[in-house]
Amino acid sequence: MTDKNTALGTAIIVGVGPGIGIALARTFADAGHPVAMLARDRAKLDTYAAELASTGQNVRGYAADAADPDNLRAALRSAITELGAPDVLVYNVGVLRRDSPVGGDDQDWVDNAAINVLGARIAANAVLPELRDGRGSLLFTGGGYALHPSREFASLSVGKAALRGYVHVLHDQLAGTGVHATSVTITSDIGGGNARFDPAVLAQAYLELHHQPETEWQHELMRY
Repeated sequence: MTDKNTALGTAIIVGVGPGIGIALARTFADAGHPVAMLARDRAKLDTYAAELASTGQNVRGYAADAADPDNLRAALRSAITELGAPDVLVYNVGVLRRDSPVGGDDQDWVDNAAINVLGARIAANAVLPELRDGRGSLLFTGGGYALHPSREFASLSVGKAALRGYVHVLHDQLAGTGVHATSVTITSDIGGGNARFDPAVLAQAYLELHHQPETEWQHELMRY
């Protein structure tokens, strides 16, 4: 049994689905962290939590909509209250939907902006003051469209570019505080046959970032 004084803080994963999200939850749980999984689909969360709990992991699911600020804040508060002070936040949210720079539905763009940027800011604001001993990691999943925008995935391209900028300035703001803020820019399809982009391999990279020496911290990890 882990000594209470050396127990690891909670890992909060916002955006848990069948790819990298569940791989992140499994990787941080295997490393000894209690894990809070946040996503919109309660049924899938219950399935994932039951799967991981069956192996003795302390993992719980919290239904949350990253496009709804109040809902996201409430879910984060519940997770921290029930599982304890966090060591790490992973914001792993995005909507892969075809759209163009013109036309389309205004609300879709509003929702995508909320998911990609406002949700990231809300999650960071909620977790920062709760970090165990005031130290920890805030990790954000970016994407190749931030570097090479696609006119067929316009709102996602704009959203990931904005997220990349947000994390850059957050990293600068937190310099010297003991809090590591960085984005993981994934430039290829996850699980597309390239071993470097296997969900479990990517999830391990996030864990390594969390344990990275402070002298090596940067605002971005590029995954080519």
